[in-house]
Amino acid sequence: MADRNEAGTKPARSTRTHRSGAEHLNFQYTTKDTREFRTWFRGEHTNYNPTVARMLDVKAAERFVLKGWAPEAPVIGPDTQITAFGSCFAANISNWLSKRNFRVLNKEDKAKDAYVVTCGEGMVNSFVIRQQFEWAWEGKVFDQALWHGYKAEEYGYDPAIQAETRRIFDETDFFILTFGLSEVWYDEPTGNVFWRTIPKDVYDPSRHKFRVSSVQENRDNLLAIYRLIRKHRPDAKVLFTLSPIPLIATFRDNSCLTSNSVSKAVLRVAIDEVLREVEDEGVLSYWPSYEFVTDIFHLPYKADRRHPKGAVLDYIMTLFEHVWCVETEMPRPSLVLAWAQALAEAQLVPPIMQRSVLQRRPRRLRKLIKEEEPLDADAQIDKALRKLGGEILEAWKAEDEAAAESAAAE
Repeated sequence: MADRNEAGTKPARSTRTHRSGAEHLNFQYTTKDTREFRTWFRGEHTNYNPTVARMLDVKAAERFVLKGWAPEAPVIGPDTQITAFGSCFAANISNWLSKRNFRVLNKEDKAKDAYVVTCGEGMVNSFVIRQQFEWAWEGKVFDQALWHGYKAEEYGYDPAIQAETRRIFDETDFFILTFGLSEVWYDEPTGNVFWRTIPKDVYDPSRHKFRVSSVQENRDNLLAIYRLIRKHRPDAKVLFTLSPIPLIATFRDNSCLTSNSVSKAVLRVAIDEVLREVEDEGVLSYWPSYEFVTDIFHLPYKADRRHPKGAVLDYIMTLFEHVWCVETEMPRPSLVLAWAQALAEAQLVPPIMQRSVLQRRPRRLRKLIKEEEPLDADAQIDKALRKLGGEILEAWKAEDEAAAESAAAE
């Protein structure tokens, strides 16, 4: 690639032929002051990839990841009936909202027998999630054992469990569905897809096959799920998410890391195509948990390189509550402090600042941001870190004052 000039523009290139017949390259440097300079048409919406300094801002996740995906106002209230299942995010948000006194139907005792509860976060592909909706609402029954628990136990098509699943769906006001992977095991004669792989004692290599499902297949599944919800619960809201947890293993004859990239990409494209197709209906939205983990916090995983650290998950849950849930009597967790904890655990702030944040040492943090010694060699990043430090101190102070007022009231 040719070098760029001082103005940052790529020089135009032309050729001329020497009398000897050899070609010589001539470069014409173009700047904003030359007549050749043209500006690019940027369309109606232009959203730039942020710098490192910008990504330290407390509002960075909302500005640079959540933009375009947040509701105009929170829609989940104390009486909103929520059902969340699929891959891991559904389980995390179910637990979080339930502890925050929101009504999560799949956390209720009477719902415990439904497969969307007993194996909720194990339903990681779109085929399986579609099967649950078709079985519950449309009475579709499959002619073979497709569903198995975590110990390879067979789950049948019990009418009582079907009725309970239908009841949960019939009462749901807000569906949160998380998709995890596009690699599937299927029964070749029928084309039916299994929840996961096949139990060893029934595996038949002549009919049980593995493949990577396509964008089109997943798009069709997602759209079918959405249409079923619109048919049976026309007033319900639907939220799709993509799990940030990578594959633990692949059944392809190549590396797990590269297979994981394909698996997530297939689902992300399918989700986006469905979102664009039905966006005018105003019912379906997307929660970018995948992008929060992979684009903000990079590799914020525990030692297994799969499960995000606690503070990162807490920040994503806290942001979800602030964006989607109305305020209740229970005080909301601080977004500033959740953000700071997540940045510190993901090692995206200097080590000395990490310790101050994680150990909640306001004096040390105050000293750090007042010292002349830079927190980062880049001036803009240094400025952003000092601003963040000041906001953390203010949030700690507000939290302490609120605790003191609460104690005095008691």
